[in-house]
Amino acid sequence: MRTEAEQAASTASGASRVAHASDAHKAVAPSDTATATATATATATATADAVSSPRVILIAITKGGAEQAARLAAQLPQATLCTSQKFAAAFDSLPNEKRIYTGGVKEQMGEIFRQYDQLVCFVSVGAIIRLVAPHLQGKETDPGVMAVDDAARFVVPLLSGHVGGANAWAEQVARLLGATPVLTTASDARGSLAVDILGRTLGWQVEAPKINLIRVAAAVVNEEPIALVQEAGSRHWWTRSTPLPRHIEVLNDMTEVRPGHHRALLLITHRPLDEDLWRQWPEHLIVYRPPAGQGADERPTPAMAGSTTAS
Repeated sequence: MRTEAEQAASTASGASRVAHASDAHKAVAPSDTATATATATATATATADAVSSPRVILIAITKGGAEQAARLAAQLPQATLCTSQKFAAAFDSLPNEKRIYTGGVKEQMGEIFRQYDQLVCFVSVGAIIRLVAPHLQGKETDPGVMAVDDAARFVVPLLSGHVGGANAWAEQVARLLGATPVLTTASDARGSLAVDILGRTLGWQVEAPKINLIRVAAAVVNEEPIALVQEAGSRHWWTRSTPLPRHIEVLNDMTEVRPGHHRALLLITHRPLDEDLWRQWPEHLIVYRPPAGQGADERPTPAMAGSTTAS
């Protein structure tokens, strides 16, 4: 049976980032979409390789924070510990790698932001926002950042919750500390579908310009009719204990999609797509590519019973 630390590491390893392609807020021409999605897939693969063993750092700036960080580090031996020389004694008995600084943590943040995949900060929300703000680049590349209070009662993911894996890590950190995770992303708060990470733990690649991800995510959380067509891949992509929201309609094939009714299309497939499909769903199509050989040969899981599933 795996230890909680091993489970935490496994969950974070699955939380690889998905690179998104276009920042344009206009309909993307099909030829541009092909280039953008190819670039996104290649970048996502490279990024997944980079975070297969996530680099985690626990940052504390107070005595209480250092004590809580030490308690967490005892369960996460792969994590680096970071605090000032003043509180370093709290880490003396731990084998973890240590980053002890003199002066302020502000001077350390630029390098930390570049070197680590998950920043678990025993720092107030306001303080950590000010510390990381100068280093923000975008959710495709920024590390996951979460704040933990000095009493370790709450764990709040602040940055890169989905793509960077901070939400998954916050839940694991909360479990290890006996704390409460506070997830504020709409799909998590409402128990809905996160379109930018669908199938990530199954090895699926996402193909879509960035604007498509924004538009479709908005349609999902606003409960607009969504068509989900699965032609390939494992059926076990819905991992919540609650049913799939009813406005997401799981269909057997493309003939059941109603463009006049459905506001967006999620297509899980191995087959190449022609440009007409991208034209038909401007800014409202996301394609998911399961690994080769992963066929859709199973029925949906019982947890999906709340959705409208075609038979």
